[in-house]
Amino acid sequence: MLIGASVLLLVGCNTHQSALAPFGVEARETYWLTWSLSAGAVLIALLVAVLAWRATHSSEGALNHKQGMQLVLWLGGVFPTVVLTGLLLFALPQMRPMAAASNDLTIRVEGEQFWWHVQYEDGTRTPLLAANEVRIPVGRTVVFDLTATDVIHSFWIPGLAGKMDMIPGRTNRLVVKAEKAGTYRGVCTEFCGLSHALMAFDVIAMEPDAFDAWLEAARRPVKAASRTTSGAKLFSDYGCNACHAVRGTEHDARIGPDLSRYGTRASLGAGTLEPTAENTAAFIRDADAFKPGARMPSYPSMPADHARAIAAWLKELK
Repeated sequence: MLIGASVLLLVGCNTHQSALAPFGVEARETYWLTWSLSAGAVLIALLVAVLAWRATHSSEGALNHKQGMQLVLWLGGVFPTVVLTGLLLFALPQMRPMAAASNDLTIRVEGEQFWWHVQYEDGTRTPLLAANEVRIPVGRTVVFDLTATDVIHSFWIPGLAGKMDMIPGRTNRLVVKAEKAGTYRGVCTEFCGLSHALMAFDVIAMEPDAFDAWLEAARRPVKAASRTTSGAKLFSDYGCNACHAVRGTEHDARIGPDLSRYGTRASLGAGTLEPTAENTAAFIRDADAFKPGARMPSYPSMPADHARAIAAWLKELK
């Protein structure tokens, strides 16, 4: 038990992926609700322990029948009723979903094996596509429209809000509001295949002005080296453009992750690897070695220098 408690305390020290380090309204309310209910449970447990100790150490006949019945009535009936009613009244208001307006930012996220398709919709322009990274403005209400392409996934950003299932053919809505800027982590919490544990995503909460500037910049064509370089040509020759899009180029496929601004990514393979040129080249040649069950085909016969050339070109996309 001591080891288990120590593990829980150490987990609580994690600030980028922990419900005990809230940075959103719902997570903060859940945090305080958890501590309140836990404190209530501890007090009740102590009371029961005291009563049990007294019952086992009192002399026979210390209570007559009438006193015993009154003890059962007040401590076994009235007290639990009052406590549970109070806890219910305290918890119910916090169970209401947050309200959302029609002009709030909507981010559509689709879970796939084993990555995240992200689409920003503000209702005025063409949606902005991204992958394996979610950026949200602090202090503004954000609506997540959540669905899945293949199997059931589950969307969870522990410090922001609760879990929400992502079901093929159905869209679930999660309304959130971040209160603190920072970089956090989200995960899939529904077993979805061999690489379920390798399906994370970065969550970046930004100050409103910084978010607006990022969103505007992200809509522009990417800054890349000449499209006539060997890496750009090999990207097409090996059919990478049949699955991946690069905004501002002729590559506009929607099967795999959008690779626009790949050079600014914080991770490769949905949180699996550092996005170095070396790791990128290795992932291109044999994605299944790093992410078993991934739908990206492997290229074991691709020369290493070809993979490095493609990786170098991708790293220049900013």
